[in-house]
Amino acid sequence: MRESLQFTFLSSQVSPELYGDSRPRLFTYWTSDAYEATGCYNALCPGFVQTSSRVAIGAAISPVSSLAGEQYDMTLLIWKDPKLGNWWLSYGDAGASQLVGYWPAELFTHLSGHASMVEWGGEVVNTRPDGAHTATQMGSGRFAAEGFGRASYFRNLETVDAGNSLAPVSLDAVQTLAEDGGCYDIKKAYDERDGWGTHFYYGGPGHNPACP
Repeated sequence: MRESLQFTFLSSQVSPELYGDSRPRLFTYWTSDAYEATGCYNALCPGFVQTSSRVAIGAAISPVSSLAGEQYDMTLLIWKDPKLGNWWLSYGDAGASQLVGYWPAELFTHLSGHASMVEWGGEVVNTRPDGAHTATQMGSGRFAAEGFGRASYFRNLETVDAGNSLAPVSLDAVQTLAEDGGCYDIKKAYDERDGWGTHFYYGGPGHNPACP
């Protein structure tokens, strides 16, 4: 049985059904049985324990990036407390980060040891209104090839190793997947610019002539 913690990093969640508006929000989702019977968003059920009074899960994100304008991103880190086994979330760059909260160890069984896979990316809900693919945008709504200032991105991909230290993710270790490249796509790259390292651009408009 698969267990998972689902997070969003630089791309945020927009869900009018959940929040009552279309503002991008920092969110989490957890499940311990592959979405069968457990789990929920944010703190809507017992699970994630909020400890920060400054960064709130489910809160609207501001400021946000603009197309061909100012670009803003967030640094988020998830790691396991080696003593108590809780999975912690922190926000902010090294030296200025703050703890947001944690998922208690007792929520999980397989994750009591370590994670076996890390995934980054975006997703949309496609109910195929009127028989066509949803026009919901992913990220900025622009394809990966448009690059910085236009497409959405994840940068400086790192994992936490067995010694609880950050380890850069090599470009070769990243496998990319786009279920329908005419709707949304992804492009990975490596750059030695400070703070970029292994990164990828992703997104798309959804319904369009190439995505019927």
